[in-house]
Amino acid sequence: MLKQSSNFRPNGFSLIELMAVLVILSILAATAMPMAQLVAKRGKEQELRHDLRQMRDAIDAYKRAWDEGRITRKVGETGYPPTLDILAKGVEDIRDPKKTKIYFLRRIPTDPMAGKGLVEAESWKTRSYLSPPDEPKSGEDVYDVLSRSEDVGLNGIPYKKW
Repeated sequence: MLKQSSNFRPNGFSLIELMAVLVILSILAATAMPMAQLVAKRGKEQELRHDLRQMRDAIDAYKRAWDEGRITRKVGETGYPPTLDILAKGVEDIRDPKKTKIYFLRRIPTDPMAGKGLVEAESWKTRSYLSPPDEPKSGEDVYDVLSRSEDVGLNGIPYKKW
């Protein structure tokens, strides 16, 4: 006959142990999810800052080229680009004998905060030189570029006012 040991313990986990592990994992997941969303939002905000700075620098470079007489001037123009697209398409350098183009951007970035379906220049709101800063409106030129998003940033300032 076989002797039965009094130290017999079945292999595996009990139901209570499994439930405790699941509760701990769900608590960890619930705390990690908002943190992941915050990190994603912070990344988009950083991309928005970079894109705004890049496009504003390109607008300023266009204005400098206009002031230097490298771009054809017309009476009544402010010297700012007529559209955002012209920054990427380029303009003819009238000082260059070969009439090469001057490019201010490689491409127009898409606003990371804009809604889906809007791409490149469509995703941005533009401000004309003649519009007031507190009520930016589009016009005959592009003096500044703004986000179309109505959301508020982590710093408490709406994206459209960055």
